[in-house]
Amino acid sequence: MYLRHFALREAPFSITPDSAFYYPHEGAQAALNTLLVALRSGEGFVKIVGEVGCGKTVLCRQLLKSLQGKCVTAYIPNPDMGPDDLLHSLCHELGVEVAPQASRHQVLTALHACLIRHAQVGHAVVVCIDEAQAIPVPTVESLRLLSNLETEKRKLLQLVLLGQPELDEKLQRPEIRQLLQRITFSEYLGPMPPRRVASYLIHRLTKAALDEATDTHVFEPAAATAIAAFSGGVPRLVNVLAHKCLMLSYGENEHRIGVRHVRLAAADTPGVTHRPARWRLWWDRF
Repeated sequence: MYLRHFALREAPFSITPDSAFYYPHEGAQAALNTLLVALRSGEGFVKIVGEVGCGKTVLCRQLLKSLQGKCVTAYIPNPDMGPDDLLHSLCHELGVEVAPQASRHQVLTALHACLIRHAQVGHAVVVCIDEAQAIPVPTVESLRLLSNLETEKRKLLQLVLLGQPELDEKLQRPEIRQLLQRITFSEYLGPMPPRRVASYLIHRLTKAALDEATDTHVFEPAAATAIAAFSGGVPRLVNVLAHKCLMLSYGENEHRIGVRHVRLAAADTPGVTHRPARWRLWWDRF
């Protein structure tokens, strides 16, 4: 409803993951670099763990975008399924035709044949599993079986696990320690540094701008600082607060967003952080 008011062609702070809005702050870029290096090295398992709302899915989609044309990729957004269902889902993603009633051995044989064909023409196969903390323990065995698909020289399949911290807890369980030992690269994705929030806001407004005449500096510096304080640098919370601020400013027919707008938005947003002690003297001036 505020797009025309701010000369935007699309909503800049949607919480729907969109790689077009990927912002390479230090943590996100370090995680992406780790993934690319590990995959180029032929590692079988790579893991990214991050808190809720810190951009794991956007990172995953940016990775898939970076690999486009270089690798055969598959994406499993919800791995909360049984062992056989996971294998069938992977077959579907890779275009492998198997009968619904096929046994696990038959499915693995079909997958192996597909991976061999890709390897023969020099194509690496990368599977990204999002929300990996939701993988049931019995299904983890299917992942271990997939990691056994290899030749004498290389892995036929590389798996990227992206999940919340509960993933690390699950991998510590004794019955699946074999999988933990196969993860050779791991990275933590946390909130962006507070100093990056202002440039993050400008970045997303620039990506959503209608044209070069669009003002992408509508957030006053103090407002950006307040958003950083309330959100803790969590991108999803930054997006929610920024979106509400734009709505408030539009409703008042204003084109600038100040601390007052941020305070109103934060009061209406569950999950925001309490004001840290070090901000109190600064905050009380507004």
